[in-house]
Amino acid sequence: QVPVVESGGGLVQTGGSLKLSCQASKLNPNDDPMGWFRQVPGKKREGISCLSWGGGTIYYADSVKGRFTLSRDYAENTLWLQMDGLKPEDTAMYYCGTFDDYCSGLSPVDAWGQGTLVSVFS
Repeated sequence: QVPVVESGGGLVQTGGSLKLSCQASKLNPNDDPMGWFRQVPGKKREGISCLSWGGGTIYYADSVKGRFTLSRDYAENTLWLQMDGLKPEDTAMYYCGTFDDYCSGLSPVDAWGQGTLVSVFS
């Protein structure tokens, strides 16, 4: 598990924006696929964006495509998730962490931190 500090969550109105940050002790493009997923209590985790091994490709869930953007800076050991056009259904706890080898399947494996809460009201 990679020690991280996740931040950027909050309460926002529909249509608003937030930028989540995941600052790790060390990120390397040769690490396992990594990215962001979210979870609502009582529901299954949803992978929303995955950065492939080597850092060459980023995948998005259909539910966030065109609205969310994953970016990374290996020098700063940080992943970001820019979230625009937020909807009430985006309300969840958001985590950064690892995904399985087939990044395109958006299947989360481990959360790195405690998550950051995003709440969107209409």
